[in-house]
Amino acid sequence: MDKKRSNPMEWLNQMVGEPYYFFHFLAFFSYFIVRSSASNVLSPQITQLLFYREIQAVLAFFMLIAYKMAREETWEAFIADTLFFGKIFLIALTLIMDYHLTLWYLVVFSVIYVLTQQPPYEELGSASKLTPLQLEALLTEGNTSRFWLVEFRASFSSSCRRASRCFPELSITYSNKNLSFGIVDLGLFPNAAEKFGISPGGSMGQLPTYILFENAIEVSRFPEFNFEATPTPPITKRLLARHFELDRHLLEYVNGK
Repeated sequence: MDKKRSNPMEWLNQMVGEPYYFFHFLAFFSYFIVRSSASNVLSPQITQLLFYREIQAVLAFFMLIAYKMAREETWEAFIADTLFFGKIFLIALTLIMDYHLTLWYLVVFSVIYVLTQQPPYEELGSASKLTPLQLEALLTEGNTSRFWLVEFRASFSSSCRRASRCFPELSITYSNKNLSFGIVDLGLFPNAAEKFGISPGGSMGQLPTYILFENAIEVSRFPEFNFEATPTPPITKRLLARHFELDRHLLEYVNGK
């Protein structure tokens, strides 16, 4: 992940201001309070076992985080994985103390999942938010860009939230007079999904979907139509740039082709 994404103040503000992060923080912080209280009632053997398991959990957690930090391309995906691993290790530790405590944390995390969702990356870069009618008008007008790369996303999709940073950053790098970037929110315009051949939910969910148009004609999309429902790889800038040959389009623009 790029250093410019690791702004501590940005994530501190989000942790305080976003219910998703704030409630997770309270849930994890409560473990330390519970742990302090449990030391007075647990037997010495259980306390010692719990201490050893906590050390093992912390070491394993940081190893996984280091691996994810090197592999993940966006902070949204990294934070989602970090919270997931934290929940797993916390629940495993509470099993040593009392299974009632485990059930309590399962309920807490379930409530957080139902009532809140991870906020997506809000910046647009050089991309434009479009309605389906605006997109159709831009594609049919002859005085706009030759190519339009459009991301179809929805806020209810965890995959869209994890990849929400990729498209705006791609637009900053590759946007030019021949290639424009647009974003259509299918959560706001669900009827547009069928028009563009996108399955927004269920086992065949295809969000986010990226479609490249040339002179109003679709020339490529990701993920492609797949009737076997094979798993879609995680969305990254490198994957999208390679699939849509964005480097070639940029070179053609620079060379005046």
